[in-house]
Amino acid sequence: MGRTALSAEDRTAFREAVREVATRRFAEHGEAGVTMRGLAEELGCSPMTPYKYFADRDEIFTMVRLAAMDAFVAAQQPCDAIPDPVDRLRARGRAYVGFAIEHPDQYRVMFQLDRHGKREPVEIAKQDRRTWGPLYDDITAAIESGSFVGDPADLAHAFWAVVHGLVSLHLAGKLQRGRDLASLVEPTIDLLVAGARSAAKPTRRRTR
Repeated sequence: MGRTALSAEDRTAFREAVREVATRRFAEHGEAGVTMRGLAEELGCSPMTPYKYFADRDEIFTMVRLAAMDAFVAAQQPCDAIPDPVDRLRARGRAYVGFAIEHPDQYRVMFQLDRHGKREPVEIAKQDRRTWGPLYDDITAAIESGSFVGDPADLAHAFWAVVHGLVSLHLAGKLQRGRDLASLVEPTIDLLVAGARSAAKPTRRRTR
């Protein structure tokens, strides 16, 4: 008897299993440390089985990255309803950190893997704009409201770099000098906001 064709549900379940295993392995070993054979071994299937669902490892990697970006965007969406841009920015910073804590493997896949100069798929580039856009828009709105002064791209990069740096230190286990991530999140966000606000405050002229 021939093999029964897999149902749509079975195919979806297998692809999801591949995504979960591949996300962890890419996060732990990097792109070069993950092979189709290694994925098959962990999934308990034939080395050729993944090729029935994916053309190659790059396709799996793209799926993994898109899923991580989708999850990141979803974690940020509740912040969109906050009317004040500075309050919204603060909430977005907390959501950024929260995503990294709850989904460290997906976070690493998004930000810490070297693509070795490979050209990004179009869908990755589109999704990347969705991960960046809300932060840039919050900064722009804060400038337009008079709360911040500065170039929106400069400020957005500064906010991103500092929060990402804090998260990266946490994930690397480097916060060992009397402070941990939980105790540093709010002070870090406060400092960033205060720095962006300071330029918006008029300076007093000294009287002679």
